[in-house]
Amino acid sequence: MECVVKWTGPGGMSFVAETGSGHALVMDGAPETGGRNLGPRPMEMVLLGAGGCTASDVVVILGRSGQDVRGCDVQLRAERAETDPKVFTRIHFHFVVRGRGLKPNVVERAIKLSHDKYCSASIMLGKTAELTHDWEIVED
Repeated sequence: MECVVKWTGPGGMSFVAETGSGHALVMDGAPETGGRNLGPRPMEMVLLGAGGCTASDVVVILGRSGQDVRGCDVQLRAERAETDPKVFTRIHFHFVVRGRGLKPNVVERAIKLSHDKYCSASIMLGKTAELTHDWEIVED
């Protein structure tokens, strides 16, 4: 896996990130640190990556388990250390899984498999942060 991150130049803290898979996005700093708020902060991207990683795992696991899954949202709340390096110290994942006739035990198992075995991002973040989760099912 490769990517390139390029500073857009003097007068700001914006960076253009280009992924090895051919996608680009802008990251920026907060105005109080010289940014112009043109994109997400880099640490927000880390948190988003963990959310995307685990949500995709849950969707795949539920589908392979024969569940009629129709939606999966993950709301993440994170706390960071107060001193540098300001790593994540706590991250809570709240899953809202939508579908027809979803079995609660299968949803719980899918989430646990993601966090314990498959989601590289959350497993890596678990080295510095306490990870917790809860979930709800919405009949669709």
